[in-house]
Amino acid sequence: MNKPAIDIQKLEGIFGSMVNVMDQSKNDIFMISEQSRRSYESMQRELILVKEDISRVITEGDHLEEMTRHSRRRLADVSKNFVNYSEQEVRKAYEVANDLLVRLSVNRMEEKQLRTTRDDLDRRLSELLNTIERADQLVNQVSTVINYLTSDLKGVGQALETARHKEDFAIRIIQAQEEERKRVSREIHDGPAQMMANVLIRSGLVEKVYEQKGPEQALAEFRDLKEMVRSSLYEVRRIIYDLRPMAIDDLGVVPTLKKYLSTLMEYEPDVRIHFQSIGEASRFESSFEVAVFRLVQESVTNAIKHGHSRDIWVKVEWLRDSMNALVRDNGNGFDQDEVKEKSFGIIGMKERIDLLKGELKITSEVGKGTSVFFKIPFSPESH
Repeated sequence: MNKPAIDIQKLEGIFGSMVNVMDQSKNDIFMISEQSRRSYESMQRELILVKEDISRVITEGDHLEEMTRHSRRRLADVSKNFVNYSEQEVRKAYEVANDLLVRLSVNRMEEKQLRTTRDDLDRRLSELLNTIERADQLVNQVSTVINYLTSDLKGVGQALETARHKEDFAIRIIQAQEEERKRVSREIHDGPAQMMANVLIRSGLVEKVYEQKGPEQALAEFRDLKEMVRSSLYEVRRIIYDLRPMAIDDLGVVPTLKKYLSTLMEYEPDVRIHFQSIGEASRFESSFEVAVFRLVQESVTNAIKHGHSRDIWVKVEWLRDSMNALVRDNGNGFDQDEVKEKSFGIIGMKERIDLLKGELKITSEVGKGTSVFFKIPFSPESH
């Protein structure tokens, strides 16, 4: 029995139709991606306006908070020296304090609503970005299949190699995330967790002191306990802030650095930090701004913790196509040959600089302080 002849033309027609259908499907997915991308860009513009409103409300809130503190001091003075003021002055002091309190409450409510809107936009942007990425991934996958079919399996090895590199990169990201979780876990265990355990022990001690030595000794123990709780709260806030400085998304690098350095001086009263920003600071992609903040933060922390510095100078310079930063202190300094290969802080800074394609220069001498200079070029993707 003869086998039926193979119709080559029909096979080619079926093959061509299959490729055309796949190509049309690729175009449809691409259109979905482009529509999502336009929606993403529109939502980004909306998010920028919301962040500008948040920045304005925060500034107004800080001003109202300062005025409210002043009015409370005025009200306390009027209440304490009631007989020295007329009834009109007393009434005015109460009205001003109450009005400022209401305005501050409205401001905080507006800030909360704006932050909620911002978070919702962030969430929707993340979902849209996920849709775009999935669509792009599907387009790439379909293109790979079409190329495979139309080029007689040529180029498939290259596609598989690319996929393997992507998988390796994903594994590195997961490993980095696990290392960060371990670091945060150690910080919580060694810091707030230990302090809270001590608080529990000291609270029991306060009861015993009260029973055995009276209220005065118990009150002294209670003051120590209060300081311990305050320290625990500071550690928790520090860990949260280290994870992500929230103000940087709303205000940018320079205002966030100012706020951070000012807060740092409150907790380190013996340290003076002199901050200077030269040129017009621009807003950049979030990961770029966080990286710049972390580099300055690491440099200042090292100056205080390891250098025992009393004066630290932080200067940021914004140029047309790059930004320079210099952190200089008058601390103990160190021997660069000894520390170079052992400091994880310096290694981490170099890794951040490499990712940003920047330059890092650290100069130090024992007894003469340390200078950390880094330069980061602006790329189109940074903005």
